[in-house]
Amino acid sequence: MTTDTIDAAAAGTWQLGDLTVNRIGFGAMRLTANADGSPSDRDRAIAVLRRAVELGVNHIDTAAFYFSALRSANELINRALSPYPEDLVIVTKVGPGRDLSGEWLPMARPDQLRGQVEENLRQLGRDHLDVVNLRVYGPEPLAEHFGALAELRDAGLIRHLGVSAVRQHQVTEAREIAPVVCVQNSYSLGYRLSNDALIRDCAAHGTAFVPFFALATSGREAGASGVEHDEVRAVAREHGVTPAQVRLAWTLRRSPNVLAIPGTGNPEHLVQNVAAGALRLTDDGLARLETVHQAAG
Repeated sequence: MTTDTIDAAAAGTWQLGDLTVNRIGFGAMRLTANADGSPSDRDRAIAVLRRAVELGVNHIDTAAFYFSALRSANELINRALSPYPEDLVIVTKVGPGRDLSGEWLPMARPDQLRGQVEENLRQLGRDHLDVVNLRVYGPEPLAEHFGALAELRDAGLIRHLGVSAVRQHQVTEAREIAPVVCVQNSYSLGYRLSNDALIRDCAAHGTAFVPFFALATSGREAGASGVEHDEVRAVAREHGVTPAQVRLAWTLRRSPNVLAIPGTGNPEHLVQNVAAGALRLTDDGLARLETVHQAAG
């Protein structure tokens, strides 16, 4: 499959509220550091972001707590893409926080969420945030936190709201407070099968399901562990693509409301990830991959 001319629009589109995004997006977390933990190359990270937009990516996922010793994902996005294209949707998340040394802080209190929203606004150079996900830390009720974000939405600081790392009952709880345009959970082929039911629920409500770690194998991202299922490799060989592209194509085939946000600091991997949106797996291949998926349960 020729990849260098495939646009993100090949994956189709979905609505985040009144915002239209291509179903292949980009996750910014990997831009801030190399695999060994050292700070990323600034110019390369900026080039990857600009290339992503050139390839039709109009959905970028980020957070103020995505930073390394010298790099901030939000500020890289601001430097690379501002003034922002009119169709670019930037999704961020609040709830977690890190101190200046990078150590994780306790979950933010509801009254601290405004400060986190304002920090994202400052770093991104925006006067409002397109979508903000509340990232939660466990199965506890989220009404107080989500209600605080709903107030910020009503104040014009946020356009749409979503939730992340949630269970079904928390999604239901959030919907009773304000519209939920997306649910962002970890999920991939053979990983976190409990989200299959949540994907169906989201589809029924017109809500996007946005998996992070869509390249995960056995709880780790493919490539990082070097371990991949033989069947995934076999399907990749049949299509002349990489196993990562097969995983992304499988993810998109789960349901029309599923979006993918693979992240990378590698320009070649970026092109391959976007091209996965055009990969059409055969019925036989999908059946074999479904066997892999179910076996993991």
